[in-house]
Amino acid sequence: MDINGLPLHALVVHTAVVLGPVAALFGIAYAAVPRWRDWLRWPMAVLAVPAAAAVWVAFLSGEQLTEANQYGGPLAALVETHEERAAVFRVVVLAFAVVAVLAAALHRRVGATRWVLAVLLAGTGVATVVYAVLTGDAGAQVAWYGVQP
Repeated sequence: MDINGLPLHALVVHTAVVLGPVAALFGIAYAAVPRWRDWLRWPMAVLAVPAAAAVWVAFLSGEQLTEANQYGGPLAALVETHEERAAVFRVVVLAFAVVAVLAAALHRRVGATRWVLAVLLAGTGVATVVYAVLTGDAGAQVAWYGVQP
C-alpha cells in the first residue's frame, strides 16, 4: 500500500519511532518520580496506545513491502535484522501500552500494586526505547544501503 507514491511503511515508521520513545520516557519518569505521576499518567497512556498501533501498522506494512520486493545479498541480511528487531519491538511496545494504561487506571493504588506497576512500566519503557533505536537503526541501514559515498 502506498500514499502519494510513498510506501505506507516509510510514512508510518516515523510515528512509531517518535511516539513510542516519547511515551516510554513519560512512563519511565512516571515510575521513577512519584511527584510527577499525577501530571504524567494521562499523557503517558494517551501516547502509548497510538504508539503501539503505529508500531503494529509499521510492522504489517513492512511485511507487505518485503513481500513486494526481492532482496538479495547483503541487503537481504540487513532486512532480516530489521525484521527480527521489529518483531520484538511490536511485542515490547504492546506490553508497555498495556502496562501504561493499567498504571494510569490504577493510579491511586498503593503498596505492592503500585510497585509492581512501576517496575513493569520502567522495564517495558526502557525496552521500548532500546528496541525503537535498534529497529530504527536497522531500518535506516536498509534504506541507506548503497547510498554512502
